[in-house]
Order: sequence, then structure tokens, then C-alpha cells
Amino acid sequence: MPRPYVLLSAAVSIDGHLDDASPDRLLLSNAEDFDRVDALRAASDAILVGGGTLRADNPRLLVNSPARRAEREAAGLPAHPLKVTLSASGALSPALRFWHTGGAKLAYTTDAAAPALRAALAGAPGTEVAGLGAAVPLGAVLDDLGARGVRRLMVEGGGGVHTQFLAEGLADELQLAVAPLLVGQPAAPRFLGPAAYPGGPARRMRLLEARTVGDVVLLRYAPKESSDDH
Repeated sequence: MPRPYVLLSAAVSIDGHLDDASPDRLLLSNAEDFDRVDALRAASDAILVGGGTLRADNPRLLVNSPARRAEREAAGLPAHPLKVTLSASGALSPALRFWHTGGAKLAYTTDAAAPALRAALAGAPGTEVAGLGAAVPLGAVLDDLGARGVRRLMVEGGGGVHTQFLAEGLADELQLAVAPLLVGQPAAPRFLGPAAYPGGPARRMRLLEARTVGDVVLLRYAPKESSDDH
């Protein structure tokens, strides 16, 4: 089965941070951009976040618009996309909102961690735990999601997951919402970390679109394509 189309989605400050270092979530997007992201979710078969993001942000990862949920159901789809997370350690609290909202949930972990995570999540409705061997390789994740019929995967973070997808050349599209904020805190999480990215620092990705969404600038890139290819 073909792997899904992988869309990375993130909101960042001008200096490349996903959040600040405070305990409270820094809202980088505006109302218009949150609605844009909601439309992306509604158009996806699955939404993926790393285990670190679940622990730090406790997101629900739902389609918020009733009209979009109704459109999905009218098309024979569940109201919400499949929610996917990755955790090599399997140390994910069963109290997280991720497990108790929306429809189907899928957690990828190692074979060693899978039994304990299954036991911990036994009370979470619609949740499956899949062991992928001694590690949780992204290629194996994409192969398994493709076999499950996922054709469009939206990846919402965090920075480690975005870094891994881009470093391994597995992202088909990157949508970056740049907010007019400067965080400037060394401890604040960054969008990307150090990695050996394909093509090295001189390679220029192809820009698909640049537009304003309120006071945010949306940049869409094709990570697998270079600007000199076109």
C-alpha cells in the first residue's frame, strides 16, 4: 500500500520558537489561522503528534467546526480523523485528553513498551497500541498507516518529530505559520533541531505559496523539491 501524503503543520515565532518557556501555552496563531488549521485537520485522514507534545500540551486534536464534522460524516468518514502518537518509552498518561476525545486513537511504541501501554490505556475508548519492534521508525509508521487506508497525514509536532520527518526526507509539504512575535528565550522549544537535512544547508526548498492570514504569514514549501528543479 502507498504511504500517506505527509503534511507538516506548525506555528512559529519570527525567531523560530514553537512556544515560550513559561508553563502557559503561548498562542502564536490568530483566530483566522486556527480556522485554517481546523480545515486542514478536516481534510486529513489522520493527525500525528509526538508523545512529548501530548505530555507538554495535553491537546485534544479535534475538528472543531460542526459544519466540517458534518461534511466528513456526509462523505462516509468519521467526524474526526484518526489520532496518532509516537512514544518509544510508552510513558503516556491514560488521563490525557487525547485518549478521551474524538474517535479512533493509535499509539505506536516499541514491542517492549507495548504491553504496559496497552494495560494503561485499557479504559480509553477506541484506542489501539501498535509495537513496531525495538524502535519506532517513521518509515514503518508510514507503511502501517498506509496499510490502514490513511492517504493524508497531518503532523502537528512537536519539534523533535518535525525534525525527524524533514531529516529523513519523509515530508511532502510543510506549512509554517509565522507569527509576529519574538520569544528570545534559550529554554523555549524550537521548531527544528540540529540534523543532517537532505541536500545540506545550501539546498533551497520550492516555495508553493506565501500569504497573510490576519497578522500571521503562511509559508508553504515542498521539502522534497528544490527551487532549481522548476
